[in-house]
Amino acid sequence: MEEEGTLWIVVGLGNPGPRYRGNRHNVGFMVVDLLSERGEDLRWRRSERFACELSKGQLDTTPVVLVKPQTYMNLSGTSAGPLVRFYGAAPGRVVVIHDDVDLELGRLKVKAGGGDGGHKGLRSLSQELGSGDYLRVRFGVGRPEMGDVTDHVLADFADEERGIVSDQIDRAAEAVTTIMRQGIAAAMNRYNASPKREDNEPTTNEPTKEPSRNPEQADN
Repeated sequence: MEEEGTLWIVVGLGNPGPRYRGNRHNVGFMVVDLLSERGEDLRWRRSERFACELSKGQLDTTPVVLVKPQTYMNLSGTSAGPLVRFYGAAPGRVVVIHDDVDLELGRLKVKAGGGDGGHKGLRSLSQELGSGDYLRVRFGVGRPEMGDVTDHVLADFADEERGIVSDQIDRAAEAVTTIMRQGIAAAMNRYNASPKREDNEPTTNEPTKEPSRNPEQADN
C-alpha cells in the first residue's frame, strides 16, 4: 500500500487545441480529464509558468496534480519537467499516460521506467528530467494496416472504435488510481493482461520486453 499524504503528479501527453482533441495521440489528455471529474477540487486552470493546464486536488484522499502540457507533444518535457522539479516529486511519484502504437487498441500496459521506444513526448520528458524512471500507463492505439503512422496517431478514432476507447479510458484512469493507492505491482497485475482473454488463459506479472517502434513516429 502507498503512503497517504504524499503528492503524485499525473501527466497526460497530447497536443493542445481543438484540432487535436479527439486524436489517438491525445489519449493522455482524455484520461486525465476523466480523473479530474472523479476527484475532489480538481479544476483545470492555465499555468503560464509551466506552459500547461493543471488541476490540483485529491483522488481517493491522495494529493495529486494532473497535468496537460500545452507545448505540443515533442516538447512535453519543457512543460512537465520544470513542474515535477518545482513540486520535488521523485520519479516513482510521477505517472505519465501516453499513446502506444505497439499495443493494439483496447490494451494497456503499466510499467516502471524504461526507454522512450521512439515516442517523442517520452523522449522530451526523459531528457528534461534526466531520467526515464517515472511510471507509465501505455494506452494501445494500434498500428494502421496501411498508411503512415504519423497520420494514424494524428487522426480521430473511427466510429466503430469509440466503445472500446471509452472502456479503455476508464480502465486507464482506474490503473492510475490503483498505482497511487496500491502500488505499481498491483496495477501491473490487474491491468496488463488483455481484457479480451479467456478465463483459462494464463497471465504473467513479469514486465514484457519493449517491442521495437516504427522509426516514423509522429512529429507532433
